Amino acid sequence: MIRTPLRPLARILPAREAGENPDAIERENIRARHEDMRDHARQRAEGRLLVLGLFFFCAFGVVGLRMGALATSEPVEPRTAAQGAAISASRADIVDRNGHLLATNFETHALYAQPPHMVDPVASAKGLAAVFPDLKEADLIQQFTGKRKFLWIKKKISPEQMQLVHEIGDPGLMFGPRDMRLYPNGALAAHVLGGASFGKEGVSAAEVIGVAGVEKQFDDYLRDPANGQKPLELSLDLTVQAASERVLYGGMKIMNAKGATSVLMDVHTGEVISVVSLPNFDPNNRPRPATKGDQSDSPLFNRSVQGVYELGSTFKIFAAAQAVELGLVSPSTIIDTSGPMRVGGFPIGEFRNKNYGKLSVSDIIVKSSNRGTGRMALQIGVKRQQDFLKSLGFFEATPFEIFEARTGKPLLPKRWTDLSAVTISYGHGLSTSPMHLAAGYAAIANGGFKVDPTILKKSGPQTKERVMSTGAANAARDMLRAVVTSGTASMGEVPGYAVGGKTGTADKPKPRGGYYEDKVIATFATLFPAHDPKYVLVVTLDEPVETSGDKPRRTAGWTAVPVAAEMIGRIAPLLGLRPTVEPGRLADITLTSSND
Repeated sequence: MIRTPLRPLARILPAREAGENPDAIERENIRARHEDMRDHARQRAEGRLLVLGLFFFCAFGVVGLRMGALATSEPVEPRTAAQGAAISASRADIVDRNGHLLATNFETHALYAQPPHMVDPVASAKGLAAVFPDLKEADLIQQFTGKRKFLWIKKKISPEQMQLVHEIGDPGLMFGPRDMRLYPNGALAAHVLGGASFGKEGVSAAEVIGVAGVEKQFDDYLRDPANGQKPLELSLDLTVQAASERVLYGGMKIMNAKGATSVLMDVHTGEVISVVSLPNFDPNNRPRPATKGDQSDSPLFNRSVQGVYELGSTFKIFAAAQAVELGLVSPSTIIDTSGPMRVGGFPIGEFRNKNYGKLSVSDIIVKSSNRGTGRMALQIGVKRQQDFLKSLGFFEATPFEIFEARTGKPLLPKRWTDLSAVTISYGHGLSTSPMHLAAGYAAIANGGFKVDPTILKKSGPQTKERVMSTGAANAARDMLRAVVTSGTASMGEVPGYAVGGKTGTADKPKPRGGYYEDKVIATFATLFPAHDPKYVLVVTLDEPVETSGDKPRRTAGWTAVPVAAEMIGRIAPLLGLRPTVEPGRLADITLTSSND
């Protein structure tokens, strides 16, 4: 700023000549200079206040917008992004269809050490080794006396263990609160629940995340604080699940099988009431995944959805139902099953080289004729067979809502020829899971409507597309009933409960191609009560051998069928199904009259 002189000569000299006082000019200039300085200072102050006001306006605007966004958004669990941030470990419970608890949270503690704060590291190591036998004293001493400033000792400890560590009395041993996942029923429904573990961890909390089963499939739902008081309701029935597991385990041992699985499904809703895979595990102490060998030998392997097998003659009913649906045959239509029969240059034989001759379509299913089913498949044709099996869900992984189900995609032939159509009609050449098979049989049982298997509780029947007519479904249902009353599943009859079903015995494939001569997958797919089916049950045994006779017997009629019959007898009353009791013969009664 250029300042004006206080005593400018241009004014002073004329003033002196006029006899005026030059000091008055100086005072006037001083006053004008001070006024200019005040105006400039005021302008600067006003500018600063304007900038400060704009800053506060923007800050409050951002805060207001953020508060508005939070008020209108769904509450979600906070995720930690920085070390030391609070970790939310809340997780909703899991219950069965009747509200019985399957999974919940349990307050416990983790144990960690800060070696710089330890008074006697050697004594502490010795005491911890006594409390936790799996810890090695020498390793603890090395860690406590080294350069480490922090180390985890145990991620979960019991109250008793916590008290014993307290008694060691070393200030360098410290505890962090934890919410761990608890499965109060132990191994019951282990493959459905899957299990949970810790994600992000801090000394004051740990994030609980699902690692398998519904715990992983519905991880976002279970971790959402908004669902803390709304448990995840499954379709399982705890009592039916317990009975199924007990019967299947006993049957697996009696039949000397290496593994087993069963699926019980409501034919109208697709709800899976029980699903068992053996061997199983305790999700409270989930084992580590197998890193070598056959994964199906691991207890973590879920045979109901991951076990993709050729399910043998259980598929024959689909060929018969489609042939009836297309009007190609009726249950009484006679088909010549005599040999020889060759398709694509390959012979089609019968079990134990039997020759049944001319059979009705119903008897083809009852006697389980490969040639009879194959001839129906040739009438149907490749394209129509593909479309029908695809409509039943045999081309994609089942939509069953557990994490492992997505890996159980059926194995289809690379080239679907006439030979493929014939072999697939009797259950060879297409591998699928027992869960797929249960859904397919449910479509027959409910009158021809497709259902998707679900682990979630439903309020009513699913409204799915029709895959076959009611007439075709009823005809197939009658054939399945005849298999039990006079066919290969005669040991499947349960007094009071009319059972229909189909056996299937398939040679087990070798890992490098070909089939074992003495190892099979035995399956019995059933529906009950046969006159008005409510449920479908599929029982599959891996490498069963029945040894009560002179020779070992491996077919499903001797292995899977009696196990399924025992299971139906146990669970049908639990499902609220009343047995049908046929009236007995009344004793002869002679009427008399006192007047005679």
